[in-house]
Amino acid sequence: MQKTSSRLLALLSLLQAHRDWSGDALAQRLDVTSRTVRRDVDRLRELGYRIATVKGPAGGYRLEAGAQMPPMLFDDGQVVALAVALRTAAADASVAEDAARALATLRQVMPPRLRRSVDLLRVTAVEPPTARDSPPADPRVLLELSRVIQAREELRFDYVPLPVPTAGRDPGAATAGEAAPAAGGAPGTVADEASPVGELAPAEGAVPVHAWETGPWEPTPPAPAGPRLDPEPPRRVQPHHLVTSRHRWYLVAWDLDRADWRVFRVARIRPRTPTGPRFTPRELPGGSTAAFITSRFRGNDGSTADWPCHGEVVLRLPAAEVAPFAGDGIVEELGPDRCRLALGSWSWAGLAAAFARFDAEMEVIGPPRLAAAFATLAARASRAANITEPEPEQDG
Repeated sequence: MQKTSSRLLALLSLLQAHRDWSGDALAQRLDVTSRTVRRDVDRLRELGYRIATVKGPAGGYRLEAGAQMPPMLFDDGQVVALAVALRTAAADASVAEDAARALATLRQVMPPRLRRSVDLLRVTAVEPPTARDSPPADPRVLLELSRVIQAREELRFDYVPLPVPTAGRDPGAATAGEAAPAAGGAPGTVADEASPVGELAPAEGAVPVHAWETGPWEPTPPAPAGPRLDPEPPRRVQPHHLVTSRHRWYLVAWDLDRADWRVFRVARIRPRTPTGPRFTPRELPGGSTAAFITSRFRGNDGSTADWPCHGEVVLRLPAAEVAPFAGDGIVEELGPDRCRLALGSWSWAGLAAAFARFDAEMEVIGPPRLAAAFATLAARASRAANITEPEPEQDG
């Protein structure tokens, strides 16, 4: 029989591999009695692992999520995949520090054979031109915004100014509070809330703040008693959607104080606590998030509104994986592994090909001409796949 410590690790590995295990199946796999399985499950619970008892004729066990992240077991393939993902993520400024620390922790406990393989990997980040002057969104803020959107809870946050670029700024560019509404924009939106350019002069008396200079995100504490130094009160909104456009994250929300829709740069948001109360989502103008955002930015940043053909699909990919390659498209998060993507192109066939390059299962939202273009593209691809070499001509 295995030693207790080895047996506990083997039991944990089995519980991680499948959702439910019967007690008899675990006993058979570990070559122990059902009583020993029960004792080992109790030991894992004492170590902080949440293992639920599954009711049924045979009974069973299920490893559940807990309040804290417990130690996990990974096979060689999973370890290499994690290391590759962390090294790639370390090239992203918004998560570089956390990814580097996680990779160092993982590398420290790797077997030498895996460490040598991972050390051969080198990743170079190529920064998109539109992101050069764009502070990254804090991933902690993104997670908090995703949570309140899913929970449908009202949100309060401070909207901090971004620094003003010292070079390349158009002298005639609007400053905060002076920006004109976007041409053709949705009713009630104003350009100073979330300029696609995003580098607006701070309000008088405000101190420019870089999103990455504030350290790990913490909820903004309640204002102390006495005179308020910051003249800008916190914003109160009903958050509806997180979207990305031109490599920047935005929050689409109903502003409770202004009684109108607003689009906020996530890099400027500092959430406050507590959140709530819950609310019933409103219908967004324009029929969809992509249409609203496209209309909001029309004529302001050369977005998809300039293309003659427009379409939307739902991709079975996370929004974070699609956004870096969406160009001037609009990406809306629909869950951990789905997103809505709106693109424009010079032709319907070109638009279908642009969606197809993401190499993922998708559902066409519209318009019908996009679905027809996919059928045409599929027929052309099928004919191309069946082309055979012509027979050589014979002399005489």
